[in-house]
Amino acid sequence: MAPLRPGDPAPDFELARDGGGSISLSALRGKPVVLFFYPKDDTKTCTVEAISFSSLSDEFTSAGVALIGISPDSVKSHDRFARKHDLTVVLAADEDKTVVNAYGVWAEKSMYGRKYMGVERTTFLIDPDGIVNRIWEKVKVAGHAEEVLAAAKTLRTD
Repeated sequence: MAPLRPGDPAPDFELARDGGGSISLSALRGKPVVLFFYPKDDTKTCTVEAISFSSLSDEFTSAGVALIGISPDSVKSHDRFARKHDLTVVLAADEDKTVVNAYGVWAEKSMYGRKYMGVERTTFLIDPDGIVNRIWEKVKVAGHAEEVLAAAKTLRTD
């Protein structure tokens, strides 16, 4: 499957989320959506990223932008992660890796010479019509949430 690019329709999904219930992309149609894919709950860089997005969640909400973090971790793991770090972003559980595969972020990685499969830290900005507007690949966390917020604010929701 070809990788997603700006201008492509964002693959729909429905995933279980922290705190119970589920969240779907189609239910958010009509507003911009930020999906940030991260490898694992409660690891150093993932925690910094989730805290960064959480610290700006009120600003995303004020701008009419939905914000969702997605990883292959379970809802139970997400609940612990959110409680431990007072996270205010929605965390969706993609345990069967359907969504990470649909978005092309499940990839071969390498650490200390060992190859393995995992989530490539990537953020997608989806416009109110469900079209991919922008993609940040191999994200460096410092300043990332602020950059995404600035880009999301440029999308019209009227």
